Amino acid sequence: MFFSSMHSSVQIHGILNAVSWGLLLPMGAIFARYLKTFRSADPAWFYLHVTCQIIGYGVGVAGWATGINLGNASNGVTYGLHRSIGIAAFALATLQVFALFLRPRKDHKCRVYWNAYHHAVGYAVIILGIFNVFKGMAILGVEQRWRTAYVAAVWVLGAVAVTLEAVTWSVVIRRREAEQHGKTFDGAA
Repeated sequence: MFFSSMHSSVQIHGILNAVSWGLLLPMGAIFARYLKTFRSADPAWFYLHVTCQIIGYGVGVAGWATGINLGNASNGVTYGLHRSIGIAAFALATLQVFALFLRPRKDHKCRVYWNAYHHAVGYAVIILGIFNVFKGMAILGVEQRWRTAYVAAVWVLGAVAVTLEAVTWSVVIRRREAEQHGKTFDGAA
């Protein structure tokens, strides 16, 4: 009975964390990074970003708590690196949530520093989260089909980000050229 319950908790831990740290948080970052370039997407990009981040963080808290419980129930079994990365990702994500209460107005002189902090910590959380999902898969020895599915999902997110990076730069360059010539460009095709 205990093994069955423990195995179920391990699976729940893995699924919650793969979905939150490994998919939802990166998706929220993609919305913020790329959609805000398009003036017609304002403020929708912000609400998509916040929604993904809130849901991702909430699911991540549940996954992290499940991991803490698993660690407490597993006497003598410690996965130090996986645990340390999980704690670091959770701590940084929690810091990110609390930093929202200190966010200066858009026109405040300190906003540029807050934005740099927000981006650096956010990307660190995403990198740590994705890396730790792979560490967890290795620890559990998950079936290859699940690894392949997760790798495919991460690759799709990466391909979307690379594609949108090119599109975004194209829009920014055309917008700057249009503004230099006294025209307006909203980024629509």
